Amino acid sequence: MGIDPGQAGGITVLSDTFDVLESVPMPATLQDLWELISKYRGDTVAWLEKVGAMPGQGVASTFKFGVGYGQLQMALTAAGIPFFDVTPQRWQKALGLLSRKGESKTEHKNRMKGAAQQYFPGVKVTLKNADSILIAFYGFQTKLL
Repeated sequence: MGIDPGQAGGITVLSDTFDVLESVPMPATLQDLWELISKYRGDTVAWLEKVGAMPGQGVASTFKFGVGYGQLQMALTAAGIPFFDVTPQRWQKALGLLSRKGESKTEHKNRMKGAAQQYFPGVKVTLKNADSILIAFYGFQTKLL
């Protein structure tokens, strides 16, 4: 399971055979989040993108993001799903995706979307699920090592 936290993020679940079981935008409510995560109890392992406050981000939005991040951790813990924090720099480097230097946020997001589409051509990749797909792919590769 790859998780890109935040309102613009998503959750992607891969099978042991590398098929995308589910790839959705971040659930809007805590109940929806729990229903999604609890479906994958068992042999699932999650990789949760660890990010902090962004420059220029307001205090209220930073707090809201932190609450959501904590809810994700708690849902995974309650479901008995072990999880690993992974920074964007780590998973992007491991997948050979260059840093964002010189790119706008939009250019970077579109590049991530293109990379996710290349790895999973049969999946509908959007800006909301692209990072979670790539994080799940990173986790899948890490699990194999």
